Amino acid sequence: MRWIIGLVINALILMGIAYLFDGFYVSGFGAAIIASVLLSIVNAIVRPILVVLTLPITILTLGFFLFVISALTLMMTAVLMGSAFVIDGFGMAILAAILIAIIQTFVVKPIRKR
Repeated sequence: MRWIIGLVINALILMGIAYLFDGFYVSGFGAAIIASVLLSIVNAIVRPILVVLTLPITILTLGFFLFVISALTLMMTAVLMGSAFVIDGFGMAILAAILIAIIQTFVVKPIRKR
């Protein structure tokens, strides 16, 4: 049940970012739910591989390179979704990754601890 609540909150976060920025487009709430599911799958499969492969860079940048990895997973999700989820450029992906990380820290993670 917590996983579903997390997916819905992530979908709302994606919709909020799409509302705030022109370079981030989600066609609707259904597309945001599907993007949230795909993002969680990509984060579960691809992200650990990228983290291990880029560990030296991550250590040198004191962990800030993890935002680049998050941006890459967001862009992979956008490629998988097609025209329903579009991110215009890598800078927008990094900005979205930072916003998602901040919002998840204060909203999603406290819910999952219950």
